Amino acid sequence: MANDWKPRTKLVHTGSRRSQYGEMAEAIFLTQGFVYDTAEEAEARFEGIEGDAFIYARYGNPTTRMFEERIAAIEGTEDAFATASGMAAVNGALMAICKAGDRIVAARALFGSCLYILESILGRYGVEIVLVDGTDLDAWRAAVTPGTRAVFFESISNPTLEVIDIRAVAEIAHAAGALVIVDNVFATPMFSNVVELGADVVIYSTTKHIDGQGRALGGVICGTQDFVRGTLEPYMKHTGGSMSPFNAWIMLNGMATLDLRCRAMAETAWTIAGALRGDARLARVIHPFLDDHPQQGIAKAQMSAGGTMIAFELAAGKEAAFRFLNALEIVKLSNNLGDAKSIATHPATTTHQRLPQDQKDMLGISPGLIRLSVGLEDADDLVADIRRALDAI
Repeated sequence: MANDWKPRTKLVHTGSRRSQYGEMAEAIFLTQGFVYDTAEEAEARFEGIEGDAFIYARYGNPTTRMFEERIAAIEGTEDAFATASGMAAVNGALMAICKAGDRIVAARALFGSCLYILESILGRYGVEIVLVDGTDLDAWRAAVTPGTRAVFFESISNPTLEVIDIRAVAEIAHAAGALVIVDNVFATPMFSNVVELGADVVIYSTTKHIDGQGRALGGVICGTQDFVRGTLEPYMKHTGGSMSPFNAWIMLNGMATLDLRCRAMAETAWTIAGALRGDARLARVIHPFLDDHPQQGIAKAQMSAGGTMIAFELAAGKEAAFRFLNALEIVKLSNNLGDAKSIATHPATTTHQRLPQDQKDMLGISPGLIRLSVGLEDADDLVADIRRALDAI
């Protein structure tokens, strides 16, 4: 039975649908619509009477449905909805549940676009947004008042790798009747089961580790069938944020090697973090499993590995950071993550550049901070490349 399969087997086989031709590889159903044999059949589909049937690609598609079933099986949720991008997933999960007067409590350490959705979009339409220090449970207790609609946070924050105590925050939220929405992209589905820790809704940018090769945009929202089909789907299908069948096919192929890639990348990330510790040119090295990480204990309790991301701060600031980035050879300079290729990012001037300086200071996004997404290259080669670039400063 599929429910008894181990994760690697699920990543290869779950949700597979074959046409009358019995193809081995997952088929791309590259069609915007579907043909009905009779008017009665069309009526039944639109009324939802016919079970496993499709109407329009914006509502659902066989290739997209394969991906949704596969990711739900890995995440341990009843259902999932695939979206056009990770930000479409964040926007959809929040917008689908909110109305004017609702209260959302979120960790302030978020990706810049997530903050934009909360403050500039939801706030504009009358949703009360309260931002707290995600690592401070007393701050959550004070902010999550009865009637709070939802809490939202990244299980590991971007880019400074703060780790949220998911179980504790979920208990606080559920006591107040709030939904728990978690962006789990840094931890990946392989290293952290946030549903077991109390999350109600889990979000991924599948652009990252799930594709894993920088080919296509995508996102997914995982949750109960009632939430996904009853609350989320009506919003998503009418506002057009669904994933394309071609991108869903790419994500399906990416999932076959997801576990293998993530474990290899995480092992290398740990090696690099250890190699950089103690370098006098670095003010700090950040990895969730390092002894000096403030939430090391929580990270080890919630994750089976420390993840594929590290961050480090050059003591000499922005000029040194730019010299370092410009001197890298193997590691590429970009703003994606979770790729097979290692990627370095300067958050203060790219992904988080729109934040006011006082917020950057509060979040620890200094001019010298580098975020490193570790890829599949040889660990020794990456360490040598980073050390050469440090020598250049």
